[in-house]
Amino acid sequence: MNAPALIPISTAQLPRTYEAAKRALSECSEVDECKDWADKAAALASYAKQSQDDQLERMAQRIRARAVRRQGELLSQFETAQGARNDLPTSVLEGQKLRSDAAREAGISPKQAQTAVRIASVPEAEFEAQVEAPKPATLTQLAQQGMQRRAAPPPDPQTWLKGRDPKAFSRALHFTGDITNYADAAAKWDLSVLHDLDDDQRMEIRNALRRIDATHDHIATRI
Repeated sequence: MNAPALIPISTAQLPRTYEAAKRALSECSEVDECKDWADKAAALASYAKQSQDDQLERMAQRIRARAVRRQGELLSQFETAQGARNDLPTSVLEGQKLRSDAAREAGISPKQAQTAVRIASVPEAEFEAQVEAPKPATLTQLAQQGMQRRAAPPPDPQTWLKGRDPKAFSRALHFTGDITNYADAAAKWDLSVLHDLDDDQRMEIRNALRRIDATHDHIATRI
């Protein structure tokens, strides 16, 4: 499978801050969602390089490395074809998803899956030091270090699911991100424009604020 085409920068809706991205990736529980993060970060890094924005490019490189590492952590939870048990009943074996199956379903090529698993096997302290370096390590450099290392035991999903269904967890995560991004955007509005509104615009905004307030009240009384 060929490497994915770069996503237009207008669709690369990454979190507004690097810390928010790190937190979201650490909680990511779906392989395809991690791939989406990695693809968006690659698009953002390409855009930043063309724009000669070194700081943005480094941030995007770090996010991509973390997304690929998280892919590897999740893929490592699946058996490989070589390691799959063959002493189980046929009905059980047929329902057993292999690592290659999980990667294929997420749109990840065998080579990309191998790279991700190798990066996931790099000790966390070493990974952090190299990704946070002034010049972040490349995926190739990180994968080479993981070639001879065994991946750490996968984390227990319940540590981040907290008893929730994975789909419910994903919905909650995205909803929280939407609310946070909305608050960040509202804080940056230039309110001096209020002096330029006409009567019809003021009425339209008041009606919109009433709907917003009703939604805010609904949320605030249930959390």
